[in-house]
Amino acid sequence: MENFDASLSPYFKALLGTRDTRVKGWFLLDNYIPTLVCSIIYLLIVWLGPKYMKNRPPFSCRGILVVYNLGLTLLSLYMFFEVGQKLTQASSHLKSTLQQLPGKQVTGVWEGQYNFFCQGTRSAGESDMKIIRVLWWYYFSKLIEFMDTFFFILRKNNHQITVLHVYHHASMLNIWWFVMNWVPCGHSYFGATLNSFIHVLMYSYYGLSSVPSMRPYLWWKKYITQGQLLQFVLTIIQTTCGVIWPCTFPLGWLYFQIGYMISLIALFTNFYIQTYNRKGASRRKDHLKDHQNGSVAAANGHTNSFSFLENNVKPRKPRKD
Repeated sequence: MENFDASLSPYFKALLGTRDTRVKGWFLLDNYIPTLVCSIIYLLIVWLGPKYMKNRPPFSCRGILVVYNLGLTLLSLYMFFEVGQKLTQASSHLKSTLQQLPGKQVTGVWEGQYNFFCQGTRSAGESDMKIIRVLWWYYFSKLIEFMDTFFFILRKNNHQITVLHVYHHASMLNIWWFVMNWVPCGHSYFGATLNSFIHVLMYSYYGLSSVPSMRPYLWWKKYITQGQLLQFVLTIIQTTCGVIWPCTFPLGWLYFQIGYMISLIALFTNFYIQTYNRKGASRRKDHLKDHQNGSVAAANGHTNSFSFLENNVKPRKPRKD
């Protein structure tokens, strides 16, 4: 394995340049092979898991789901607040810069503060190291999040294992291995900060939804997807600033991030349309059909308001959890 990884290193160096020595010796970062193997195992489980569970009863997993989602909620909250301190500094610098915009160009990086427009990877001293330590946890969290899919398989919720779901989970771990080895701080902080905030909302929702008595009160799933789409758009805007007003952060990484965000916007938009817009259209169509067929009952000149709901309630199989 070490020989194989050593054979990859010259190609990485030719394509990406010299690795950042500040993460040398950090867990999982020295060699790419562990990350690659974990990703391959993940994809094999995605492929073989549903086949293994096909003729077996689903597992409840309720207790472990509560603990798992609570743990990821707290981890995401920690990462958001830690990296978010730099976002606050960036906002302060943005406000100061905008006040000076008439007749001047946005240039330079404030020493010790993260610039919204562009931030290099070696311009903030100890602040950079703090970001690197937090972003390592962000990278490691992408390995933990493989469990999302494994729980879907164990509970036989195979309809949730979509192309978007697998693509996003498998790609993020690998992308962030490269980020942590070449650009582990600087302009990389912004997308991670926003994503950590979205994950606070998302995993708290999943944790609550694993408790059956809480499900009727959970109404914000749709808005989580909207928040994810907004996150991708804001990340593209902030990344584009680094292209327009470049600093010492490598431009190739910025172009890659813009391309990756565009792919996520396309996939998440398709998911949103399939999940929410089509459901609404289906309800309206069924409602219209009921009227056309004369199936909406009327009594004393008043339409039976409950018939539409009754006709659209689909019988569900009882769950063990």
